[in-house]
Amino acid sequence: MEHFNLLDSCDASITRGGGHSDALSFKGYYKFTCLDASGAVKWEDDIYNMVVNTGKQTIMTGYLTNAAQGAVVMGLVGNNGSSTTTIALTDTQASHTGWYEVGAANAPAYSGTRKTPSFGTATSSGSTTTIATSATVTFSMTSSGTVTGAFINVGGTSAIDNTTGTLFSAGTFTGGSKSVNSGDTLNVSYQLSC
Repeated sequence: MEHFNLLDSCDASITRGGGHSDALSFKGYYKFTCLDASGAVKWEDDIYNMVVNTGKQTIMTGYLTNAAQGAVVMGLVGNNGSSTTTIALTDTQASHTGWYEVGAANAPAYSGTRKTPSFGTATSSGSTTTIATSATVTFSMTSSGTVTGAFINVGGTSAIDNTTGTLFSAGTFTGGSKSVNSGDTLNVSYQLSC
């Protein structure tokens, strides 16, 4: 009598929306060169300095609330047909192969155009400076589909799928994609800290 040992093994895992992390840090650098009366270098020194809270507040408020640089708009992110959505540091508004914008050519759709967030003035608490939307940005869904995150564009247009302007920020849900239906409302707020 023959005996056979049959072993069968199967393993699977799914990794979803691992999240993203980046750091916004402002660092200053001064270079000094002292010349004597004849033009010879007397001494040189360098200073790596701290950008103080009011400086950070001015930069952040100026960038997100300055109409001279163009519109600041928010749109919704979807996956590109794959099971994951990938945001990369090299993404631009014209080129972002790991995701697409939802709302027009890609479901789900929402009423109107990209939304215009309103920002308050940046504030500081200790060593952290923060600016945030002063009200939620509302997307009224007009069809069903999957949303995986949001993005902010500066200097482009409010037209969905427009590729002009600067992609400032993009992110995905940490728990994976979310389903929406026609009639749903997405309320989105945004906060930037450094």
